[in-house]
Parts: sequence; structure tokens; C-alpha cells
Amino acid sequence: MKKAHSLEGSPDAEQAASLHIKFLQSSTPPPGTRSGVAFGGPAGQCWCMSPDREQQQETQQQEAHDGGALPEASDGGISAAAAWDERYRTKAQLWSGKPNPQLVREAGGLRPGTALDLGCGEGADAIWLARQGWSVTAVDVSAVALERAHSHEQAELAREGVQASGGDIVGRISWQLADLTQWQPGASYDLVTSQFLHSQELDWRLPLRAAAGAVKPGGTLLVVGHHPDHLPPWGANLHQHRNMLYTGEQLVRELGLDGEDWQIEVLTNRERPATGPDGQEAVIADVVLRATRLA
Repeated sequence: MKKAHSLEGSPDAEQAASLHIKFLQSSTPPPGTRSGVAFGGPAGQCWCMSPDREQQQETQQQEAHDGGALPEASDGGISAAAAWDERYRTKAQLWSGKPNPQLVREAGGLRPGTALDLGCGEGADAIWLARQGWSVTAVDVSAVALERAHSHEQAELAREGVQASGGDIVGRISWQLADLTQWQPGASYDLVTSQFLHSQELDWRLPLRAAAGAVKPGGTLLVVGHHPDHLPPWGANLHQHRNMLYTGEQLVRELGLDGEDWQIEVLTNRERPATGPDGQEAVIADVVLRATRLA
């Protein structure tokens, strides 16, 4: 492993079909673009702006995620797909509707290509990537989430003047239903990003190892999550299920990023303010890992 620099410290198929969700094993990038993968999860965000403004923006955008952590899973050993469908049905909108800020911060300067958003939730990251010019395959275990994501895409398309840097976002996103315990990518990509892929029903190592294996030489892996030692005092779900969280060092070790094939660009715990469901305030930290595959 070569380290360049470290900043700031250290689911139902019928339902999916009715949404015109496309099941793709791979996709062809538009002319003049590179390939990429985005493993998006519903969670944190970040913008490049002045420190005070950036902190304020992060606080506002994170409230829907940090405010109540994850809804509790139902008992009875139901599948991850059924559990997440149930969770999404508890609210008309579970997440903030804005792109994860660490994705914006770390991927905002990359040249657009194809993207795979794994754990895409209600689609904010995929839509943001499409607006930047990426062609996105967005994957999630929940058909309910994908229905909402598709609706959000249609709403964006209906807005006058919504364009990606290379043209209209129409046709840039394919929504894919998948069991993330068995999912395997069908191609290699220039960008692989996973944003807050935390679930009681899923061992994070399974999809993230597959993700790391899908980065092609010269490509980027971006993983962001809640740091297990810097959680908000509210949200008992996160505190009681710490095995679904990880540190940066665990990511490097478990994903095999400590060899000569990888160069670590960013490995840090990035603090930010968070607001709880009853207005509580706290400072929490996100694990941010960005690495380049060398060979």
C-alpha cells in the first residue's frame, strides 16, 4: 500500500418491474466518458465552501440521517429486502433528499464516466452524479426505495433546465434491485463509492470487498461511514449494533488495500456537527477512505 496523503487526521421483483427498473450487469458509457462506480448509501454529505458555510450546510443536510439513526429491524428473521421495505414504508421520505456531502467533496473533481451507486436508497446520490455527467447504475435491496428514487428522478427530469454537464440527465440512471449479500459487479469501473452502507442484515465486508475488486487500474474507491467511536448520544440502534460500523483501519485491512496495488489518498475521521430528533446537538465523525488502484 502506498499512501499519498491523509487529510484532517487521521426489495419485490414485480414491483421493481412496474417501475421500469432496468437490471444491468454492465453498462456502456456515453461517448467521451470514463467508467465509474458509485456505491451510494443514504447518509452524510459535504460541500466545498468556506469552513463556516460548509459546517452549516453539513448540519442541515445531515439532520434526516443522523436525527434518528436507522429504524429498528422487525423481528422474525425476515429478509433484508423485506426489512428495508418495511423501514421505508414508515415514512414518506426517510432521507434528506440531498447528495452525501463526502461524495460531493471527494468525487466532485473527478471526470465523469459510468457510476454504480450501491445501496442507493432514495436516489439522491445517483441523481447528483447524473447531473455531473455520470451514467449511473443505482443498486439497492429495497424495491420501495427504488420506487421513490425513480420518482425523484422523474421529478428532476420535469424541472426546467436540469442538465448534466454532458447533456440532459434523461437516460443516465438505471435502477437495479439486488440482494447485496450475493451481489457481484459485472464489470470494472473508474469510481466505486459506498456511502454509509450500514445495515443489521448485511455484513458490510461482503459488498465492499466486491466493490473494491471492481475498481480498475487508475480508478478510485470511496467509502464513507459512521465512525463507531464518534456516534451521537441519541440513536440507540447504532450503539447497539456496532458490528455494522467500521473504522478506516478496518476498511484498509478487510478490503485488502494494504498491498502494493493500492495508494491511499485520504484516510481520516472527519468531524461534523449533527442535530438529533429533539434538537440535540453533538459533534460526530465520519470515516472517509479514498484510494486509487495502481494495478
